Amino acid sequence: MKKDLRFEIIPKVAHPWFDEVNKGAVAQAKFLEEQLDIKITVNYTAPSSADVAEQISILKKAAATRPDGIAVDPLDFIDHMHVLDEIRDQGIPIIVFDSPPPEATISSVGNNFTKQGVIAAERLVKLIGEAGKVAVMQGFPTAPNHKERYDAQIAVLKKYPGITIVDGGIDNDDIHVAQKQAAVVLSAHPDLAGYLCCDASGPIGIAAAIHEAGKAGKVKFVGMDGIKPILQAIKEGVIESSASTIPRMQGSMSVLMLWQASCGMQIPQKIDTGIDLITQDNIDDFLALC
Repeated sequence: MKKDLRFEIIPKVAHPWFDEVNKGAVAQAKFLEEQLDIKITVNYTAPSSADVAEQISILKKAAATRPDGIAVDPLDFIDHMHVLDEIRDQGIPIIVFDSPPPEATISSVGNNFTKQGVIAAERLVKLIGEAGKVAVMQGFPTAPNHKERYDAQIAVLKKYPGITIVDGGIDNDDIHVAQKQAAVVLSAHPDLAGYLCCDASGPIGIAAAIHEAGKAGKVKFVGMDGIKPILQAIKEGVIESSASTIPRMQGSMSVLMLWQASCGMQIPQKIDTGIDLITQDNIDDFLALC
């Protein structure tokens, strides 16, 4: 009989989106426990802020305890995070989630982040009639998934000569920073037509700033992801819609892949968990799942 197992989940930062990832991971662990008649522990350790050095420190401490596998959402490009190779060299299975698949032999769980950015940007372009000022807020600039979304959104907007791109700030995956920076952008550009963002902190902060400025519905805002505060802002009409990842599925698939790897099985290079487009037409269905 296989020994009891312990897996480590290390997100970018403490954040409600990652809480959903953890719920999916724990649910998968409980399912496997019932099927395998063993104990599976999921330890979830989040950096207090989006800080590469802190995340690397957490990774090293987790590896020192000799877990049966580690899933991490990297704050920096994979080829910069040499600690991942060091952990693999110790024989500890490691995968990345919520991140593009690296060229190295590290498997990933996530979605097509370029496509996600394109979906959001193209929807916004239609909402504003292909003309006007559009602000794009960056997330944590070196996070691979944030950068892919941002680059994709900028590329879409540049195709339309009637659109002027405005610097929407950098939230560093912090809701309060997003709100403060969005407030500055809204004040500096009273004629702003639309807003885009690249992570799950941006929608919450930007929505709060739009609401406070009395511009709900006037500034068209297409968000990213679908945790409860974002869903509520869509229901209220502050966020028009959102291109969403599926965080619980990412957590669930991460644990499943780590279990397979701990058994010596070959695992896929990439699992795509898909993208949901959340709008007024389906918002009640998503709120019912919260």
